[in-house]
Amino acid sequence: MHYQTGLEFAQQMDCDDPLARFREQFSIPHTCHGTEEIYLCGNSLGLQPKLAREYVVQELDKWASLGVKGHFDCEYPWMPYHEFLAETAADLVGANTDEVVMMNSLTVNLHLMMVTFYRPSETRYKIVIEDHAFPSDHYAVESQLRHHGIDPDDGLVLLKPRENEDLLREEDIEALIEEQGDSIALILLPGVQYYTGQVLDFAAITRAAQARGIKVGFDLAHAVGNIPLKLHEWNVDFACWCTYKYLNSGPGSVAGCFVHRRHARDTGLDRFAGWWGHDKDTRFRMENRFVPMPTAEGWQLSNPPILSLAAIRASFDVFRQAGGMQPLRKKSEKLTGYLRYLLEAEVSEFIRVITPESPDECGCQLSLCCDARHLSGRELFGRLEAAGITADWREPNVIRIAPVPLYNSFTDVYNFVQILKSACNE
Repeated sequence: MHYQTGLEFAQQMDCDDPLARFREQFSIPHTCHGTEEIYLCGNSLGLQPKLAREYVVQELDKWASLGVKGHFDCEYPWMPYHEFLAETAADLVGANTDEVVMMNSLTVNLHLMMVTFYRPSETRYKIVIEDHAFPSDHYAVESQLRHHGIDPDDGLVLLKPRENEDLLREEDIEALIEEQGDSIALILLPGVQYYTGQVLDFAAITRAAQARGIKVGFDLAHAVGNIPLKLHEWNVDFACWCTYKYLNSGPGSVAGCFVHRRHARDTGLDRFAGWWGHDKDTRFRMENRFVPMPTAEGWQLSNPPILSLAAIRASFDVFRQAGGMQPLRKKSEKLTGYLRYLLEAEVSEFIRVITPESPDECGCQLSLCCDARHLSGRELFGRLEAAGITADWREPNVIRIAPVPLYNSFTDVYNFVQILKSACNE
């Protein structure tokens, strides 16, 4: 669309925004001067929905008044509480309700999925991740290789951008699959690369890998609640995600997991088992023969923390009120497009955006590199923080800016760029 540089344009965009009212449903942090921060860090920790406090207090009151009876005969009983989240979770990732479950934390779920889907043989044993993977993913994959007696120097394959480039090329991913496919057991990639903000082509990668007999999983930490997903349609084997970034469910909140239906229904698959994954109709017979549910729930281990699930339910209710991902994505493209436009118009001599420009290849996050010789990126980030901006620094040289459509405004973006411009010119 045709953007303009003045404040009046940003204010008019906010007036015309049908989602602007949702900002009032979130608690915005304040500076030491009592003014609202410009919070552009939803890619690290989403803001608190005001409903979250209400829903968590409801469960605390239920615990106080009912004790153990809160598991059963009441509104939102604890026993099936995770099931109340399945429909919205499935909508957010493009899945069927029997393919998703809210459980554990992200890295725990990645390990549980690799127990099932990484089954190395003498000739097919390698795992492919990106070179600049989020450290927890890298640690998890290396430890899985070592658990199977495989030296990571041999079993770990790192996808790297070409020399003097920041982004992965799809043709290089497919070339690697073609060249080494017979020795690759698993490809584990991000939906949105945390450092660059690049969105990978889920469908093409999955199609190419599975044609060579390779299992495919995705870490959706920076994708879920940010971009539209179609995991079932893309035939992805598994995916895992956290809920505290774009899903606004609180620090360390319970994570989510997708297992494609063709696997979820296969109760003979090897897995680490726990009683919450056992057939719920016979769970309380307390027998010692494990019978997994023929759904993604069959990978559960323990009953989940209800207070965290309550906060997730609050966030999911806000997503439903907003109409789901389609209207949010429509606003997000405009909001991030406006940010990119202002960066080019106002600070292009200082800032280089490494995130791909095409909407098909990026979410709401833009990753900024400081190219000014007289100013380090770390120093610039400090100036932004001092001016009331909450953003995100990632080594070695990126400031991540994520205008979130549920609670960020066009005026937020305008004010941020004006502050950034002043900080660059100091």
